Amino acid sequence: MATLVLSGARSRAERELVREWTETTYGGNGVRVVPDGARELAGALDGAGPDTTVVPVRVVWPPAERASSDAPALGDLLSLSARRRGLRHAHARVRGWSPARGRVVAGDAATVEQLRREGDQEVGAPDGAGFVAFVRRRATLACDRAERRLTGDRYKVPRLMAEQIVASSAVRARAEALARELGMSVDDVLARTASCLAEMAAVQSPPAIEAFRSVMSPLHRRAWDLDVDTSSLPDLRELGRTRPLVFLPSHRSYADPLVLAEVLHAHDFPRNHVLGGNNLAFWPLGTLGRRAGIVFIRRSFGDDAIYKFAVREYFGHLLDKRFNLEWYIEGGRTRTGKLRPPKYGLLRYLVDAADQLPADSPGYDPLLVPVSLHYDQLHEVGALAAEQGGAGKKAEGLGWLAGYMRDQQRRIGSARIRFGEPVALRAALDDAGDGPSQLEKVAFRVCVGINRATPVTPTSVVTFALLGAAGRALTFEQVRGVVAPVRRLLADEPAIGDLDADDGLAETLERLVSVGVVERFDEGPQTVWSIGPDRHHVAAFYRNGVLHHLLTRAVLETALVAVADSGRDLTGDQVLEACWEEALALRDLLKFEFFFPRKRDFRDELLGELERLAPGRDAPTSTGAVADLLGKADLLVAPRTLLPFVESQWVVATVLAEHGGASGGALEDRGPFLDACTGLGQQWWRQQRLQGADVVSRELFTTALRAADNRGLLGADATPAARAAWRDEVAAVRDRLRRAGEREGELREEVLGAAPQ
Repeated sequence: MATLVLSGARSRAERELVREWTETTYGGNGVRVVPDGARELAGALDGAGPDTTVVPVRVVWPPAERASSDAPALGDLLSLSARRRGLRHAHARVRGWSPARGRVVAGDAATVEQLRREGDQEVGAPDGAGFVAFVRRRATLACDRAERRLTGDRYKVPRLMAEQIVASSAVRARAEALARELGMSVDDVLARTASCLAEMAAVQSPPAIEAFRSVMSPLHRRAWDLDVDTSSLPDLRELGRTRPLVFLPSHRSYADPLVLAEVLHAHDFPRNHVLGGNNLAFWPLGTLGRRAGIVFIRRSFGDDAIYKFAVREYFGHLLDKRFNLEWYIEGGRTRTGKLRPPKYGLLRYLVDAADQLPADSPGYDPLLVPVSLHYDQLHEVGALAAEQGGAGKKAEGLGWLAGYMRDQQRRIGSARIRFGEPVALRAALDDAGDGPSQLEKVAFRVCVGINRATPVTPTSVVTFALLGAAGRALTFEQVRGVVAPVRRLLADEPAIGDLDADDGLAETLERLVSVGVVERFDEGPQTVWSIGPDRHHVAAFYRNGVLHHLLTRAVLETALVAVADSGRDLTGDQVLEACWEEALALRDLLKFEFFFPRKRDFRDELLGELERLAPGRDAPTSTGAVADLLGKADLLVAPRTLLPFVESQWVVATVLAEHGGASGGALEDRGPFLDACTGLGQQWWRQQRLQGADVVSRELFTTALRAADNRGLLGADATPAARAAWRDEVAAVRDRLRRAGEREGELREEVLGAAPQ
């Protein structure tokens, strides 16, 4: 049987290695070595019989063994670059450094008859130039797979992406339908699709990946130590061998993609295709990043049907070829320190792309992987807090990049990376059911997974405690006293074990002092600590990182307050049912601020918190027993957990109730409305009608507007009475939390009074 060795050799040194390999493997009998150029391959295929076996080969120059987390060395980059045509002179030098360095790898073989059959199925070209292009692409991909057996999955990179997509017969059929819709020719649609793909598609290469890691490492390596829970990564890596993984991390820092990439690289995951806005595509980040896996997508597609078509086909191709994806489901960095409401656009494209694939494709049912990225501290948090207060966002560019890199040179704690339970897309869609809210439910399920994976940090616990001190400066003993009950409530969180020792608490305080969040006063008889002037937004950013761990407890406390204050004569199971009704009402009020689990899971969590609130005691069976239960609690977290968000909603509801006067009217322009909310919030803060300065937040006001819109209160048909009813509902919840805050203040004074002064 005849054999064609399709050689990807790029230099004299590589051709010699292929010749030696061919003689050793086949003995030189009945074997023809053919360069993989189009002209040479076309001639060889024309003269080949259907049983001729085609064996693609390539010379690989693997770098020396190094720890996967090490920064790449110059020799590594040269070795990884050695296949590039422009560096063919380096092949002999690399081989000279180490005779065994050059390795010939062979991809999966196929007969000419098999290739013609598959070429006809994929691109509709069993012969001619289209078939030759198909064979060349097939050889490249086969050699890529063989090469990864030497270099590891971390260097799995896509090749000839745009060419494969536009050459596909299935894509052409969908392009024909779009062409009819747009009144264009199919060739014009495909040409514009290819242009869009060239704009967005990542063109990865191992040298670029290593260069990108090296160039970008100053943005994160010195700022944080990595604290990674690796327990789930082996199983996740195995799952990724059979189906694509879609990583959906929380977004707190510009450095998030770099930190996550280092973790996955160190554990031999293929490079993710990271979807990012084209606002970051400036030189050199855009030039190098695109070659290292970053997909720069327009921030707005408008009505560009062909661009949308290109995005969908690009996603489908990546899924079908089992390449991993990554994007940030919040759509931007959090300004408040907790998860933002998710964006659904990219998730919609993912579902549409997967739906276009056959059911036996690995990309038909990708796994969604929630990822929590959480930091002890962030250098950029000051700018985030300023934006929350209404300041403009600084435009990204080369000057911005230089300043950011300079800020990141100082060590500020740990970056904590946790991976949530993977979610199969098909099962999540089925659980969500049909209807307009299907994607929203899937996205919320991912966000719940992120929150569950997010660890509590010492910084978040200390800021939670200090912000509850009502502006009072505390001695070290008093700080320890207000931190201790929070620490006990979060006893299952190992990441804050350092707070159990004085040294750990002191270190956390000093870190907060070093970045200006906490002010230390040393000029009196005793050193005291307090939240620094005008730093409440920054402190709240860190505090909010712990709120999802306290959310269920806070809702339970608020529901109990509502039942205790209701004046209703409740007995037996009526008490728990009344608490459940109040909890559901509060859940509905705050559903755009927090991510709640499904109702059946939420009820189980509430009952679990009730047991923790009164360990060893029966559930309350009367209204008086509820009041007694609250009176005996040693910690109430509801005011600090929920009140900032309820009061922010109260500000928006008040302004909205007065919008348009007695006749009401639609809210047309949100900019001036948010300005009015900011003005009223600033006034009420100065009048001490709000709990803290962090209530005055355009981000929180915007979320409150979503809640109002969900209730139909922004349109022209919204009545002043309906808007006033919402304001009164929010005000009633605020009053309950204020009363709980009074009880919390009594508990705090007991702690502070017991601590040495």
